Amino acid sequence: MANNGFKAIDSDLHVLEPADLWERYIDPKFKDRAPRGLTDVRRGLGVVVEGQVIGHADKGIGRKRRDYASNLQHQHYAEVEARNYDGIGLLGAMDREGLDLAVLYPSRGLLVVSVPGLDRMLFNAISRAYNDWRHDLCQADPARLFGAAMVPATDVGAAVAEARRVREQYQFKAIFLTADVYEGCGWDHPCYYPLWEECQRQELVVGFHTTGTPSLRPGQAGGMFSTWMQLHTFTHAVPAMEALAAFTAGGVLEAFPNLKVAFLEANCSWVPWLLWRLDEHYELGGFIERPQLKMKPSEYFLRQCYVSIECDEYPAKGIEAFGIEDNLVFSTDFPHPDSKWPFAVDSVLKLPLSDALKRKFLWDNSRKLYSLS
Repeated sequence: MANNGFKAIDSDLHVLEPADLWERYIDPKFKDRAPRGLTDVRRGLGVVVEGQVIGHADKGIGRKRRDYASNLQHQHYAEVEARNYDGIGLLGAMDREGLDLAVLYPSRGLLVVSVPGLDRMLFNAISRAYNDWRHDLCQADPARLFGAAMVPATDVGAAVAEARRVREQYQFKAIFLTADVYEGCGWDHPCYYPLWEECQRQELVVGFHTTGTPSLRPGQAGGMFSTWMQLHTFTHAVPAMEALAAFTAGGVLEAFPNLKVAFLEANCSWVPWLLWRLDEHYELGGFIERPQLKMKPSEYFLRQCYVSIECDEYPAKGIEAFGIEDNLVFSTDFPHPDSKWPFAVDSVLKLPLSDALKRKFLWDNSRKLYSLS
């Protein structure tokens, strides 16, 4: 379909997982430990994992803010809510927005992978169950809906096996990870190299998408703040910046020159500044610290990385001057409270950008990122 002549791919369309997903899909021996979604807030993302409540605004101003944000757009969601966000409901939401294709990323699933200290065997079972459910969801129209897989990143061997399984059995296009780090181990640590090697071999995109709850790194990336407004300003962008630095300046993309990495729902207007600063520090001695680097960090980014642009990200209007227009992809952030759905594509078309640039953001770059035909 075409919106004013523009086709569109959502690089990061979120699902809203049913509360009982894991109870229905998990290995029976883990059923009594299965995560459970909370449903007392409309389009709420809260989930209970091993007795821990994650991402739930339970009372006070947090609850009022969540209710306000959810109610603000409720009239637009009635139809898809009536279908409990199933595959047919997602396709209807895509049609209303004018989306041709979408790669599906999690909502509650993002919170589950952010639980610190999660038992590794349970994490593996949670991931397999999630991906089986995701595959079933995509069967509503496998030509339009594509999966991004959960992998148990604290067990690299199990993560490699799951990445291989979802690619070979389900033809998923990506894995997703939180940009926050596990047990203080940065994403450029060699312990993760087997996972990057498998993703490169399988042509799976590594998609980083952080939550608004910095539970893995309390006190960092906005964790010092007590209000959602302050905390959420930092929780998505700052970890994405760090993950980008790990892959470019940390040598990962030198080691895996065909690996594609996406940093999603983190804005893009900071990218030119960060690349400039990384290059500056590379020239000031970083090439001594990382002698394996054959290029500047910005060159690795241009070759292998993608960042999502918000549909109304007005500061990105000058992005052409920095030469990263081939590395930006579009997302609606459906169905989260800060989404502009069903007017996200319209918002992009209203940005002061050339038609050629809009076409790259809406279609060309995501098609290249995910190898979509």
